[in-house]
Amino acid sequence: MLNDNPSIAVIGGTGREGSALAARFTKAGFRTIIGSRSSSKAINAAYNLNTIFHTLNAEGCSNREATAKADIVLLAVPYDGVNPILEDIRPAASGKVIINIASSLDAEKKSRARINPCGSIAMEIQNFLGDEAKVVDAFQNISPEQLEKFDEKIEADVLVVGADRETRDAIISVIKKIGIDAYDAGAIQNAVVVETMTAALIAINSRYKVKGCGLRVIGVPLN
Repeated sequence: MLNDNPSIAVIGGTGREGSALAARFTKAGFRTIIGSRSSSKAINAAYNLNTIFHTLNAEGCSNREATAKADIVLLAVPYDGVNPILEDIRPAASGKVIINIASSLDAEKKSRARINPCGSIAMEIQNFLGDEAKVVDAFQNISPEQLEKFDEKIEADVLVVGADRETRDAIISVIKKIGIDAYDAGAIQNAVVVETMTAALIAINSRYKVKGCGLRVIGVPLN
């Protein structure tokens, strides 16, 4: 069970989406551990976040060390970069909550969905890491443009699927603390819906010449 103020590793925390999420976690007061294949790059990224937000919440290290230190491990990497990272962090992943943010997209045309052979990326990660890790999907439908609006409440919602209800509730609580509304969208079998929806949003962006369109859940009161 996660405590009320879990530590969060952002693997790929020096990329655009990862750095935006790491910034939001740091600003919200979470202990944020930026992971990278280059420890020095991660350390520099953490230093910059601490400077911007006048805090000491962020630190940087290798991907495996970040995984070992954290309660929650967020994989801020595209699907084609997931497997080598999973190989690296697996020895440290037991007992962790793993958040996958990658979407199931066609490699050549990202406005088209491509269903993962395992059913979803989340299922593939769960199968690889085994039952000692709890895998959830989140953030698939929030664009980097939205995440980078650090001083604004994001006008789009996150759908959280996977693991068990208690874990989903804990992740939803974390997401709300960084200024985004989030909803429990069910078991890991629903991950295919969340991961492929991104393709539809990309298609909307392209068709209507916009950036960062998202989803809103209506008719459900937030606690």
